[in-house]
Amino acid sequence: MDILPLLDELQTIARNGLNYTTNPYDRERFERLLALATKYYGESLDLPPDAVRHRLVGELGYITPKVGADAAIFDREGRILLVRRSDDGLWCLPCGWVEPNESPEEAAVREAREETGLEVQSRQLVGVFTRKPNVGFGPHSAIAIVYLCDVVGGTPQPSHEITEARYWWINEVPDWHELHQKYAVAAHGVWRARQAGHTP
Repeated sequence: MDILPLLDELQTIARNGLNYTTNPYDRERFERLLALATKYYGESLDLPPDAVRHRLVGELGYITPKVGADAAIFDREGRILLVRRSDDGLWCLPCGWVEPNESPEEAAVREAREETGLEVQSRQLVGVFTRKPNVGFGPHSAIAIVYLCDVVGGTPQPSHEITEARYWWINEVPDWHELHQKYAVAAHGVWRARQAGHTP
């Protein structure tokens, strides 16, 4: 059994409760719930409980999934531009977390520029995808918003976040990062529809 989805839900309930409750008895219950989640997070991730709690309580306001944005970029033949991540060595779309005061669309364009050196323009929303917590992907849920983008300028250049960038046929990619194969397949369907003149 993968315990991380359960722990993610428990810590979210506890932290939201602590943010909003004014009842001292409920506060004690939420504190206990957070302590339990922290303990088992620490055991599951091999981290000291104090470090886990510090990380969890550092976020203010209502607890929601993190939001990331991805740029799906294709060449004329239909190959997708992927980057090899420096952290795990796997292939993914140019992507990253949405910054404060930034739209997901702006984040996708920015991440493509930062990771590949290319200037891109967003053409169409591909989809919104949920990545639930599990041992393979991490302890928290996240939302990925994928945009079909076209290259409009720039020069390919290396980044500290990636070790390589290249166009791939989707079915030939050896090692995908997290759910990025799913994002790529969905984006390819949108790209093909646009090539056939079927645009929304």
